[in-house]
Amino acid sequence: MVKIKIVIVLLLLQSVVFGQTSAPKFSNEFLSIGVGARALGMSNAYVTTVNDVTSGYWNPAGLTQMNKDFQIGLMHAEYFAGIAKYDYGSFARKIDSSSAFGISIIRFGVDDIPNTTQLIDSDGNVDYDRVSSFSVADYAFMFSYARKSKLPGLRYGANAKIIYRNVGEFANSWGFGIDAGVQYDFRSWKFGLMVRDITTTFNAWSFSLSQETIDVFNATNNEIPSNSLEVTLPKAILGIGKEVKISNKFNLIGEIDFDFSTDGKRNVLITGDPVSIDPHMGVELGYSRMVFLRLGVGNFQKVTDILNNDKITYQPNFGIGIKFKGVALDYAFSDIGDQSDALYSNIFSLRFDINKQNQSQASYQ
Repeated sequence: MVKIKIVIVLLLLQSVVFGQTSAPKFSNEFLSIGVGARALGMSNAYVTTVNDVTSGYWNPAGLTQMNKDFQIGLMHAEYFAGIAKYDYGSFARKIDSSSAFGISIIRFGVDDIPNTTQLIDSDGNVDYDRVSSFSVADYAFMFSYARKSKLPGLRYGANAKIIYRNVGEFANSWGFGIDAGVQYDFRSWKFGLMVRDITTTFNAWSFSLSQETIDVFNATNNEIPSNSLEVTLPKAILGIGKEVKISNKFNLIGEIDFDFSTDGKRNVLITGDPVSIDPHMGVELGYSRMVFLRLGVGNFQKVTDILNNDKITYQPNFGIGIKFKGVALDYAFSDIGDQSDALYSNIFSLRFDINKQNQSQASYQ
């Protein structure tokens, strides 16, 4: 068991080392999970529909669609039976009738990991007092600005983001990148484009290993990590949506998005090198702009079963929401891989709408 724990610690560091190529796949992938139970319930098909404080993540252009002077968004989720914790908080404010800004913070981390690299002392004795714990966590700080164009229905915005990644006392990195997005409404149709890491995002890794840890690496034939640079290539998300008024009480919003990754062939529905395309779609049925039912499907992947037959798997999502007097509570039941029922997670998010004066509450558009 002790050896297994030591291997786990070493693998965490090795995963960082092997990511130090010029443009590794899945770099800063924690920023692809999504925020807000409304969006997750619609399988992240949200770049055209988003119109609230979560726009800072999905498409900053949507910040100009807020119906309140201020908005605050919060979310907490846990994955892998609570081992990994995912937290999000955001604040957005209208500057004037044509512009807005927002601040978003994301953390994805695993805490209380046993550090057993020093379990055995210099005399070869097992000393459990030498066992400590550490966290592996990724942080993102986003600063957003959006503005309405003079062309009716056109909005645009951008994010400046700072990324901090930490592996206990062993390693950390700082990164910087820029995202840009646009939205355009034409009658009941909605169009959106979000380009993440448009300038390419760079993470500079630095390592701080004690001599004892280096000795463990050498004894287990592991490569000693060195300071290096990790690159995240641009990713574009194109969305098309439509809102339909069914009756005076019911309305329906549907959206389909296409994610264009540029970091090489991925296991998605449409594979290519260097561009792969991952489609996902979602719908939201609203009643009196107060109660919402959401469904989505995405994460299409090609797999081979035990009989060596090829098939396509997918990820279904479900969500509900309620909004009353400026408070929106959303829930999503999301499967992160569709390989096991145990991977389903319950996700809750809150949004608070605040006006400088006590005006009537905002509603989803």
